[in-house]
Amino acid sequence: MTDLTRLTAAEIAARIASGEVTAVEVTEAHLARIEAVDEKVHAFLHVDREGALAQARAVDAKRERGAELGPLAGVPLALKDIFTTKGIPTTVGSKILDGWIPPYDATVTQRLRAADVIVLGKTNMDEFAMGSSTENSAFGPTGNPWDLTRVPGGSGGGSSASLASFQAPLAIGTDTGGSIRQPAAVTGTVGVKPTYGGVSRYGMVAFSSSLDQGGPCARTVLDAALLHEVIAGHDPMDSTSIDEPVPAVVEAARSGSVRGMRIGVVKEFAGEGYQAGVMQRFSETVELLRELGAEVEEISCPSFDKALAAYYLIAPSECSSNLARFDAMRYGLRVGDDGTKSAEDVTALTRAEGFGAEVKRRIMLGTYALSSGYYDAYYGSAQKVRTLIKRDFEKAFERVDVLISPTTPTTAFPIGERADDPMAMYLADLCTIPTNLAGNAAMSLPCGLAPEDGLPVGLQIIAPAMADDRLYKVGAAVEAALIDKWGHPLIEEAPSL
Repeated sequence: MTDLTRLTAAEIAARIASGEVTAVEVTEAHLARIEAVDEKVHAFLHVDREGALAQARAVDAKRERGAELGPLAGVPLALKDIFTTKGIPTTVGSKILDGWIPPYDATVTQRLRAADVIVLGKTNMDEFAMGSSTENSAFGPTGNPWDLTRVPGGSGGGSSASLASFQAPLAIGTDTGGSIRQPAAVTGTVGVKPTYGGVSRYGMVAFSSSLDQGGPCARTVLDAALLHEVIAGHDPMDSTSIDEPVPAVVEAARSGSVRGMRIGVVKEFAGEGYQAGVMQRFSETVELLRELGAEVEEISCPSFDKALAAYYLIAPSECSSNLARFDAMRYGLRVGDDGTKSAEDVTALTRAEGFGAEVKRRIMLGTYALSSGYYDAYYGSAQKVRTLIKRDFEKAFERVDVLISPTTPTTAFPIGERADDPMAMYLADLCTIPTNLAGNAAMSLPCGLAPEDGLPVGLQIIAPAMADDRLYKVGAAVEAALIDKWGHPLIEEAPSL
């Protein structure tokens, strides 16, 4: 039998629907893969073996009854540990929630279960999604399957690593400043940040509410589109959810073409700090798009240069407000409650022990930015820059259908290299942050390997809000052309573990 862990999600679903394999066989194959390699990779924080097999048995029973199966029925998935899961631990990569078992499912979790997608377990992440490397997890870092001494990106490094190590064909991530796209880029996988409000945030533990967005992660553009359609759509439980039809992303992925499309290359995403091999692969992809019939032109978005500074005022400010709920009074860790200390003392002791260094750094920065006398100078100014960035996007999309850039300035860096240099770490999200500030849609997909280190390079595609289908149209065309060029999907070159 073909190694089931090497199949795409679409292939797995087709084989289950035809009866060629059972959902239980597929699930067992992936659980065996996790058992074999995850000790090295550390992509998962919790594996729900019994729950996954129970879901798989239910899918097989449905097929035997002749019930109609959804397009991803029986396909295994790795879920970022930021989504609540009833009866399964949700830690958000933090000691402060270690051992917490939610009493309810997030909307994304509910929709996955309703579509008969098999949730294998919860993946490692930077604590509260704050980071660009998955080194900020309270439970230790995740390794990049291409080179276990390097980071798998962040904050969703566990999800991206599970794909690149063939532990799951699908995964879910969240993207606040690039935490789906950046891990996808450095692991040679596909990651999509849908339009803000396109996927429900209900049950997704909040970091920065005006920026956070859940989205699909996969090894192919089509698989990402299939997962996108499962989790997207209006949710009355989320006040920011968009009450409009989901763009036809699967249709776009199946008929990808760029002929006649206008594509803009972002001028500001190049120059000093960009790795030579990253820019080489990006330039080659630009030429490839021209060969495929696209009209390509350079577009200047001058406010993008201020995006990083604006983001690191807005995101910490919202984080300082959101994380105030972790006070040791209602759920999670409680330290020092010996009957002699005040509630304030218990809260202070708990937060001191429960939060890691990066979370504390961002809470302090955000609290300062929101404090009396500084609000207008910092947070208010950052919001004005956010408006300028939105206007740059609007002007750009009057001229082009999508924008493109490298996803990250460099390939995956060694674990520990930037741990003591927050500014160097923050620069990893330089190309991805503007999209979150504007709320539009973006994708990262592999566009080759950097010649100097043999590690994956990501191409970022950015589309207007609610034009997510354009991402898949362009992404599918690029993916097909690169497969023709190289003879195989780039992910197949990832080292076997």
